[in-house]
Amino acid sequence: MTSIFTKIVQGDVPSYKVAENDRFLAFLDIMPLQRGHVLVIPKEEIDYIFDLNDELLKDMMVFAKEVATKIKRAFPCERIGVAVVGLEVPHAHIHLIPINQMDDMNFAREKLRLSPEELREIALKISHA
Repeated sequence: MTSIFTKIVQGDVPSYKVAENDRFLAFLDIMPLQRGHVLVIPKEEIDYIFDLNDELLKDMMVFAKEVATKIKRAFPCERIGVAVVGLEVPHAHIHLIPINQMDDMNFAREKLRLSPEELREIALKISHA
């Protein structure tokens, strides 16, 4: 079954894109832990991140680094936290989250509820950073 992320890649489900190339896509998490919380995915649908071939995994991390640099410019913070959980959507993905303290990456806490306008503004801020 096609994942929601593949549907985003195909344009069947809208998203708030912040970066894209021929193999990877970065877009806002619509239920973020912090403003600027971005998901980085390979366009190829592969469920588990460690099932990516070495070249794809390496290139995905380099792409994520480029996106993290933009996030940090757009949302000054102590660090950009990186998490791979992989249980919520069966499509390899990396969470990039602006953080100032450990609790900023607590996935058990309540997520932010942002309006479409706020999400659009955040996506533009990151993509233009």
